[in-house]
Amino acid sequence: MDLAFANELSARVNSVIGNPVRCTGQRLKCGVDLGTACIVIVVLDESDDPVACEMEFASVIRDGLVVDYFETLEIVKRLKERIEGGIGQELTHAAIAMPPGTQANERTHKYVVEGAGFEVSNVLDEPTAANAVLKVINGAVVDIGGGTTGYAVINDGKVVKVGDEPTGGTHLSLVIAGHRGISLEEAESYKQDEANHPTLLPVVRPVIEKMATIVKNGIAEYSAETIYLCGGTCNLAGVGEVFQSVCQLPAFMPDHPMLITPLGIAMSCKEVQHEQ
Repeated sequence: MDLAFANELSARVNSVIGNPVRCTGQRLKCGVDLGTACIVIVVLDESDDPVACEMEFASVIRDGLVVDYFETLEIVKRLKERIEGGIGQELTHAAIAMPPGTQANERTHKYVVEGAGFEVSNVLDEPTAANAVLKVINGAVVDIGGGTTGYAVINDGKVVKVGDEPTGGTHLSLVIAGHRGISLEEAESYKQDEANHPTLLPVVRPVIEKMATIVKNGIAEYSAETIYLCGGTCNLAGVGEVFQSVCQLPAFMPDHPMLITPLGIAMSCKEVQHEQ
């Protein structure tokens, strides 16, 4: 795996957040990530060079299930319109992804994205999407989302198993809220402040250990050499060390873990934006 590639490409996505590249008439690829904690749209050109990225934090998805259809639709519409205004052309096609094992919700995800004006050109699971960026040959790709921990086992460059179980970033926030006697929303903000991370790890470590145990048990029968972590929850200092300790495998993560999956979704878009 070339972590340098993932770091460089995700850094370029980070640079276009709220700063889209004007590109009227180009052929584009788009990925829509309906996450538990955040909805993200990434747009790439035909060479996978980042063009735009917009995101909005919201609690409208739970474990891959759309719990507020109309608000989810409005958020995707807003992000799409914001990007289109910045890049100077309409977006027509998009890929989507979901946590492994939640394919029963695929139809609703499609309804949301199609309702916002996209044609859905590809549907895949989140860890597999992440591996489009990470390019793991032998190992396990772990996507820690807001509601679940998903993983994909890669052998000789092929996905041989995917899995997903409840326990993600929202569960960390629930523990923080209870520990500090604050609301869930306040706990989310507290968790995102890096200055609080040294004191947070002892509080939430049991939850992170549960996430790591999910992965350890899921990959036990396979010869995974390394674990590669992504997802917004990985921004919490110490997550990688806990996974490494529990799974007894080297654990690495890119510099912008939250952007890896939506970037991979965009890279997996099978149809590019028609020239206008």
